[in-house]
Amino acid sequence: MSEMIAYCGYRCDKCDTFIATRNDDNAMRQKIADDWTKKFSMDFQAEQMNCVGCLSDKGPFFFYCDMCEIRSCAQEKSVLTCAHCDDYGCDKLEQFLQMSPENREILENIRKGL
Repeated sequence: MSEMIAYCGYRCDKCDTFIATRNDDNAMRQKIADDWTKKFSMDFQAEQMNCVGCLSDKGPFFFYCDMCEIRSCAQEKSVLTCAHCDDYGCDKLEQFLQMSPENREILENIRKGL
């Protein structure tokens, strides 16, 4: 499978939830839910661990995708990724990229190739 880059630079193709969905792996979904429940101190359920990537027009999506400001902004602007946006480096994106430097690197590399 080739790289699947989300609007924010996240590698969907390397995401455990995406992989569990693609492989229809219920044991993996349960492991993700258990791990994330501990890691984020929230109650995650295996049923929530379904996603085909936020670039898809139809789901399933991880529940957060419907609330993601970066995703909704990129969809409104009809850009392939945030790297393709005239407002690249906006506050929404910068706040996220501070927590995820690997996504910044991916987006910066995309911008270099534009």
